[in-house]
Amino acid sequence: MRNDECRVVNDEAANKVNRSPGFSLITRHSSLITAFVLGALTVAGFAPFRIFPLPVITLAGLFALWQGAAGARRAAAIGFAYGLGLFLSGVSWVYVSLHDFGAMPAPLAALATLLFCAFLALLPAAAGLFGSGLHAPPAVRLGIGFPAAWTLAEWIRGWLFTGFPWLAVGYSQVPSSPLAGYAPVLGIYGVTLATAVTAGLIVILWQRATARHEGGGRRAEGKSETPGKSRSSSLIPRLILHPSSFVLLALWAGGWVSSEIAWTAPVGAPVSVSLLQGNVPQDLKWREERLRPTLEAYRQLAERAPGRLIILPETALPLFLDQVPADYLAALAARARENGGDLLLGVPERLPGGAYFNSVVSLGTAPSQAYRKSHLVPFGEFIPLRPVLAGIVSTLAIPLQDFSRGAEGQRPLAVAGQRVAVNICYEDAFGEEIIRQLPEATLLVNVSNVAWFGRSLAPQQHLQISQARALEAGRYMLRATNTGVTAAIDPRGKVVASAPEFSTATVTLSVLGYSGSTPYVRWGNYAALALLLAFLVIARFAGSRRAHSAG
Repeated sequence: MRNDECRVVNDEAANKVNRSPGFSLITRHSSLITAFVLGALTVAGFAPFRIFPLPVITLAGLFALWQGAAGARRAAAIGFAYGLGLFLSGVSWVYVSLHDFGAMPAPLAALATLLFCAFLALLPAAAGLFGSGLHAPPAVRLGIGFPAAWTLAEWIRGWLFTGFPWLAVGYSQVPSSPLAGYAPVLGIYGVTLATAVTAGLIVILWQRATARHEGGGRRAEGKSETPGKSRSSSLIPRLILHPSSFVLLALWAGGWVSSEIAWTAPVGAPVSVSLLQGNVPQDLKWREERLRPTLEAYRQLAERAPGRLIILPETALPLFLDQVPADYLAALAARARENGGDLLLGVPERLPGGAYFNSVVSLGTAPSQAYRKSHLVPFGEFIPLRPVLAGIVSTLAIPLQDFSRGAEGQRPLAVAGQRVAVNICYEDAFGEEIIRQLPEATLLVNVSNVAWFGRSLAPQQHLQISQARALEAGRYMLRATNTGVTAAIDPRGKVVASAPEFSTATVTLSVLGYSGSTPYVRWGNYAALALLLAFLVIARFAGSRRAHSAG
């Protein structure tokens, strides 16, 4: 046979294989498996691994799969698989909380974790469904359509059913990526959008490169010459000069420029701060026999703390404030006054009517003040749909499940010569809530007890979230935790001091209060949402024009 006849026979054989049911089934499953693996790999972009380019690559893979999906249902399935891989890998610590410390039976805890991750994966599925409906030119879908759909899904996840913004892609870029520079301007969802646009542009360039390579190869088949350096050397300049390359360069350069801008300024004299980490085991913390050792441990840490502002973790004392011995509180207050400042104590606070709050109270030179947590954790601090979920709740050994909500408009605490915006544990995952106390506040303080999640990824992921809040606000974030990660974060999102996890430690350093407003403090999420909406309108309009031209 001649070569062209052999090629015809081979093509016909390949087409038969491609049309076979078995091959079609394998192809369908392979795209879902690929999406799942991409989602799982994305977790390595976040703390503690912090390989920030990785989520860009995995999102690019997801967008390429969406671009090649045969219909909206297929795109939704791919998005679901990606999300399931992401959340099963990234928030499997929910199982640790439910089983290891909540005493839920292992099979039920595993099922609850799987269902929770599957529920979260519905939003990437919705992004795929929505993005596939944007019948715009491929470059528009990849460059703005898919990125906008992904970011919209993340924003919805951040408030739906009280919100779970954990593993928003933007966090993976904090603080080392140039794209983190968008946090003070557009917030974390702006960073997510910039990351997703980067991924889309990479796919555009990749597809252009492979299309030219394949086209050059086909042209070379009809000639005696072998394709070589001439084609490769001509491809690289064309990619460099491609509009997507210029947009990509401008996007990353813009983030770098923003990161170099001093959006806020130091105000007043430095203040010394001591962050206490008591390292009380979570499985022992609420036992009556552990009460006295816990009180003594924190008393000793406070006695040795030299800071003008001393900060204890969330629920550092495992009893209500009115149950704490008066002489114990007096000793803590006296120590704070000796240092010329104040002490912030995490402790449950009970009112005469029976309502109780997850609170931080101040002791020392300033009049006593309190901050009461307003954004409560479902199941951990309040029970949603109690009549429906009573059976599941009964399997959990979690103390104090019915906290009351603190007011949303609480003012910063005036302590140690600073105005301190306090937030408790999970609250610092919501940037739009943190900025309510700004620009009045000069410092941010987060007190947490992440011991519920053991030696999982959760403590380091939470630290990275706090780094994003410092960047958005342009202020120091001071974190005092029970078992870690206790740390001080500067206004650029860098950790400047920290204690090892699962150790009894005190972190002492000098920090400055900051004044002024970043653009994000002024605009909140509205600027990112406006940009997101503009992207969606452009993609929809481009799709309408394309359909009109085709008709």
